[in-house]
Amino acid sequence: MGVRDAIHRNAPLGKPTAMSAPHLPKVAGIDPMVPVSTHTAAPLKSVPPAPAAFIQDRLASWVSDLTTLHELTERLAGTSTLDDALHELLGAGAALVGARRGLLVLEPADGAVPCRTIGLGLAHAELGHIETVPRDATPYGRLLDGLPDTDAPLASPDILGDTSTDPRCREVAARLGYAASYALPLATEATGRLGAAVWLYDEPAEPLERQCHLVGLYARYAAEHVARLAELERARADVAVIAEELLPSRLPRLPGVRLAVRHRSTARGGGDWYDAMPLPDNALGLAVGSVGGSGPAALAAVGRLRAGLRAYAVMEGEDPVAVLSDLELLLRLTEPATAATALYAYCEPDRRTVLLAGAGHTPPLVTGDRRTAFVETSLSAPLGMLPCWEAPSVEFSPGPGETVLLYTDGLLRRTGDSTDRAFARLHAAAAGVPKVLRQDPGALADHVLRTVLPDGLDPSDGGEDVVLLAARFD
Repeated sequence: MGVRDAIHRNAPLGKPTAMSAPHLPKVAGIDPMVPVSTHTAAPLKSVPPAPAAFIQDRLASWVSDLTTLHELTERLAGTSTLDDALHELLGAGAALVGARRGLLVLEPADGAVPCRTIGLGLAHAELGHIETVPRDATPYGRLLDGLPDTDAPLASPDILGDTSTDPRCREVAARLGYAASYALPLATEATGRLGAAVWLYDEPAEPLERQCHLVGLYARYAAEHVARLAELERARADVAVIAEELLPSRLPRLPGVRLAVRHRSTARGGGDWYDAMPLPDNALGLAVGSVGGSGPAALAAVGRLRAGLRAYAVMEGEDPVAVLSDLELLLRLTEPATAATALYAYCEPDRRTVLLAGAGHTPPLVTGDRRTAFVETSLSAPLGMLPCWEAPSVEFSPGPGETVLLYTDGLLRRTGDSTDRAFARLHAAAAGVPKVLRQDPGALADHVLRTVLPDGLDPSDGGEDVVLLAARFD
């Protein structure tokens, strides 16, 4: 029997008066002078049950949102090019806000490239229609220009029904069949504003608060990823410009010979190079080579080697062995830790003779209507590998209408075959050039490349530079 039971047993049935209220029993630990409330607590069974189902639903919703964000950010992190990242961002954002179409404008605030516009569910012509709207009337234009009150997302839940909307904007929306939009800025603390994304709804609509929160979290991560890829693309573009500047701006024109070249460097900037220079007495110097490594160091070595070869070709052009010997000395003095291959040919087009020497380089290929054969050259070590380099020269005479192909070993390695099979593939490609294409060295080079490398020469396809220099003798 507890205290509450003792009180309950002695309590009167009616409402007691002050004078007739019974005295509380003396119970150990209880002061009978302390007034006790006559109201008792409600039974436990009357307390509403804990909202377990509600909590479970909320937890399930949070877990689902986190899982969705994790999957989307993983997919975005797997993109290695800027274009892929932008398309992934636009598609993922559309899924998060429940839209079907949209566009993304990449326009860094610092004015640096790259700048581009991509669409989701919008054709090129439809993007052109949207761009006819005055920039300050579009959500992405206001975000990109940093107009007042544009630090947060911009929602237009009813474009056609909002009379304050720019008439041209309503006209384009009606023509393209969208009735609402939701725009989000893309920015990072380090780079500032990068661009803006806009998602379009077919009917008047506005994303829920939960959807806005999710797409905002995703956009913050995506902006960091896009900023890194944009910086990488700018660096690659700078390297490509430098690499092109280190090579001839144009090929010389001499009677009796026509030239064409095809060159592709890797994204990091490889060390394959070529040169073609007019020499005294209507002669022509042709060279191809490769420097080990890639990036700025390889490009610097290419620049020094090509400049040195041009000087040595003028001084000792009739002796290709002497040219490469001088080049080997230059390499040991300026690039002691670098190895390079090179092939130099001294050509006299009017006599149709070619005198060449190679240093660890692949042999030229002569192709025409009657023959396709590799030029037999002596084995020699690359430049920089031996204390003193020297190898005998080789002389041959191309026939009328024959083309001499000089190339780098990157062409062979990009095939993915063994060396013997790669040489066989190159030989078969040159032998199979249609007769009508043999008149143009550029068309011949394109056919050979398409046959040897059917997947193309995009810089992202492989880690090897490719140089193919074609000289057709009339």
